[in-house]
Formats: sequence, structure tokens, C-alpha cells
Amino acid sequence: MDRKRPADDAAAPGLPGLTRLHHIAIIAANLDASLDFYVRVLGFRIRTRNFRAARQSWKVDLRHPSGIAIELFTFPDAPARPTRPEALGLRHLAFAVADLEAATRHLIAAGVAVEDIRTDPGTGARFTFFSDPDGLPWELYQV
Repeated sequence: MDRKRPADDAAAPGLPGLTRLHHIAIIAANLDASLDFYVRVLGFRIRTRNFRAARQSWKVDLRHPSGIAIELFTFPDAPARPTRPEALGLRHLAFAVADLEAATRHLIAAGVAVEDIRTDPGTGARFTFFSDPDGLPWELYQV
């Protein structure tokens, strides 16, 4: 199946020059726990790690071999952002995976709670959800 992406179409309407998502920024309560999760469990690599004294804040740039980039921040006394009940705004982020069962087994072996695999009734694609140490919901979507 040939799926043409809108970014490949020079005549596509919308924001000129938009090519892809550049990075995801995440605020973590516990830097060490989040680094363990994103590096050891998910396979991201630390590119830079900087303490910003003026803000008493860490900023760690992570990159996955797939090219996905995450900026991981800490801020003193950052309030928790509820993910449930459903609220306006960003609902979750999704990783595309080729083998949903293998990815799910990997997460479970690492001690991560994973929801049951479901099927999207609109697309027929299979997916599941898990959360990072701060409860940020992630989806695994089989492609």
C-alpha cells in the first residue's frame, strides 16, 4: 500500500515548511527515575545533560536510535498534571512499533504495567497503553 504523507506533497495547504515533529518536552518529578525509564527501558540515549542554576532545573536531551527526540526537564515543586479523568489538551503520545507483542513483553519484563492489547475499530490497527514514572500515558501502535 502506498501511503502518501502530507509532508511529501509540496502543494499541501497549511504551515509552509513543516516537515515533522522535532521533539517532545516532558517535565519529570524524579530525574533519575525518568532517565532509568527512558534510557534503560525504552532505549533512548542521553545526548546532553545540563543543570540550569537560574531555574534550579535540569534539561536532558534524549534521542532514540529511531530519531525520536525527548527533552526531559525537572522544575522544583512542579505540580502534577492529571491524565485522568479525561481533560482538554494533549491526551497521550504514541510510538509506532512493528511488533506489538514483542514491545509489550519487553515493557512487562522491565516491570512496566501495560494495558490489554486492543484493536482500533476505525483502522483495524492494534494498540496498547503504558505510562512513564510520572503517569504520562504512552501508546504503542502497531504499524
